[in-house]
Amino acid sequence: MAKTGADPPPLKPDQRPLAIALGDPAGIGAEVTLKALAALARRPEGAPAVVLVGCRRWLSQTHRQLRGAGCSLLADPEALALEDVPIGDPVAAGAAGAAGGAAGFAWLSRAAQLVLEGRCRALVTAPIAKAAWQLAGHSYPGQTERLAQLCGVAEASMLFTARHPSGGWRFNTLLATTHIPLAEVPAALSPALIERQLERLLGFCRRFSERPRLVVAGLNPHAGEAGHLGREEIDWLGPCLQAWQQRHPEVLLEGPQPPDSAFLEAAAAWRGQGQAADGFLALYHDQGLIPVKLLAFDRAVNTTLGLPFLRTSPDHGTAFAIAGKGIARSASMEAALETAAELS
Repeated sequence: MAKTGADPPPLKPDQRPLAIALGDPAGIGAEVTLKALAALARRPEGAPAVVLVGCRRWLSQTHRQLRGAGCSLLADPEALALEDVPIGDPVAAGAAGAAGGAAGFAWLSRAAQLVLEGRCRALVTAPIAKAAWQLAGHSYPGQTERLAQLCGVAEASMLFTARHPSGGWRFNTLLATTHIPLAEVPAALSPALIERQLERLLGFCRRFSERPRLVVAGLNPHAGEAGHLGREEIDWLGPCLQAWQQRHPEVLLEGPQPPDSAFLEAAAAWRGQGQAADGFLALYHDQGLIPVKLLAFDRAVNTTLGLPFLRTSPDHGTAFAIAGKGIARSASMEAALETAAELS
């Protein structure tokens, strides 16, 4: 006979909510989150169940401020589940600083804990400011690296995915290296790193295609121009790709391709002209993010691979200059929520 007052049976994975870390309180995280949830609620499938992680008092104040700025399509925070992690010192919209950095760091850490504990099925993160984290004493290049530490993994990868506006094809770009200075990129790259990143890109793209085609950009202009503009492609990158291809004959691997033309097929496919590769591997941050943001700024979603759970975030920053004004667009946060719900 069941014990009276016993804990309820655990929820099935697809019934658990998404955890949302609300980012830097001085930025637009709360605004795009409340707008996105309200917009998704109007769709036939509705908004996913969520647990917000932030400060209840601050969130209520932000909601009133946005209402006063003329925002009508906002989810009511009083109707949403919230993990209350109070802010220490007051934070004003647009006023970046240590207090906001400390709050955003604490909210991310608590939200990740909810997922690791099994209470939530995936993590969605609103933007933070790395400089504010630094002011608060948290020396991390970004949220990805903090999540890797919390999960006890040596390395996590940043993949940006954007579903084509008409549905179907996804523009998937994985970064081999992330938040490091450009001068450090050549030394950070290695055959072992490229192989690990190709395995992660392949695993992600197999969600959508049994025999994916992957494109790898070169490091140097014109992919080295036969060694005249750099030898990395000849000395190790090309042989690395050939060896990986031999171990994965079911995959069509192309590269190293000249970086200035590697993404042209993605641009054509985004315009509805032909097909593009299932996945692209960029060797450093801006090499991959420039084409992603040019083509799909409002639809691209930052997806972290290598963690024991799925994490997504919108492909934009804190936008301190417009925080609190009610004019931030929520399309990328909507995409982040949809992607987390779909892929988790």
